[in-house]
Amino acid sequence: MKNFTKINIASPLGHIETILPYLFRTVKGITATRERIDTPDGDFLDLDWVNVPKSKKLLILSHGLEGKSNQAYILGMAKYFSQRGWNICAWNYRSCSGELNRLPRFYHSGDIEDLDFVVKHSLKMKDLDVVSLVGFSLGGNITLKYLGDKANNLPSEIKGACVFSVPCHLSSGARTIGETVNKIYEQNFLFTMKKKIIQKRRLGQLLDYDLKKILLAKNIIQYDNLVTAPLHGFLTAAHYYKESSSIFSLPNINVPTKIVNALNDPILSPKCYPYEEVKNNPHLELKTPHFGGHVGFNGFGLKDEFISEQKAYEFLEAQLTNRKRFNKAG
Repeated sequence: MKNFTKINIASPLGHIETILPYLFRTVKGITATRERIDTPDGDFLDLDWVNVPKSKKLLILSHGLEGKSNQAYILGMAKYFSQRGWNICAWNYRSCSGELNRLPRFYHSGDIEDLDFVVKHSLKMKDLDVVSLVGFSLGGNITLKYLGDKANNLPSEIKGACVFSVPCHLSSGARTIGETVNKIYEQNFLFTMKKKIIQKRRLGQLLDYDLKKILLAKNIIQYDNLVTAPLHGFLTAAHYYKESSSIFSLPNINVPTKIVNALNDPILSPKCYPYEEVKNNPHLELKTPHFGGHVGFNGFGLKDEFISEQKAYEFLEAQLTNRKRFNKAG
């Protein structure tokens, strides 16, 4: 295994690059149209579309844990690509669009069936030659697992993916976010997730779950043992982490995919930097910049456009150019 030296997670810069864009970044000049689609199991998903007339290229955006389609990092990516001729579909996970979903279940880090449904729905809705995927944090894990686990059944229109700040090894990631220096992130996630449990109970759902224990859960691992795992068919949090970690799906990915995990990301564990897996799969590329924080990548001076947007666009456009060259040569 490659020698790994992660920048000290207690270093202020990683936290600054994580928190400042989250709190203060605004993205203007982009308008989306919302579509609600019913899932095969009787629930719904809310999709936000940015349509570019006559374009046959689509970018599907997947947000992070307890995020939503109007997060600044989603809007920034959507704006950057749409201005350059791509349609955009930014989808919300169940319970994340501003309205609680219908079924007792929520979403989780390995929930690839909903992404698969969004991809197939998009292909039915639009005349597309190209579908590319971008995912952030949990959305990056879902994207990688989808590409690996569905490798033999992917639509031919999927040409590439780029993911950022991916906790691809979930068990070690859960321990890292539980460290004292990261409590601000963990407690923020727990607050919104517990709030949703209370809302479900008011609807008469999840009545057999111990609300007192859930509300007293001190960390993500405890919460996942009490809620995420049993609610979504896993035995324990450990079982959930093992089955849902995208690092185990990386060997099967067969479309060009770029992973960008900053070394000063405060909530990624060393195991979330999959050097060996990438080295052994020619379809994968791993970039580990020294700076960027968690879903930050503000570019130190870029005003409206972040480095993540530039790099994703360059990578995904390059796949189309290379494919055209290959077809011409063939």
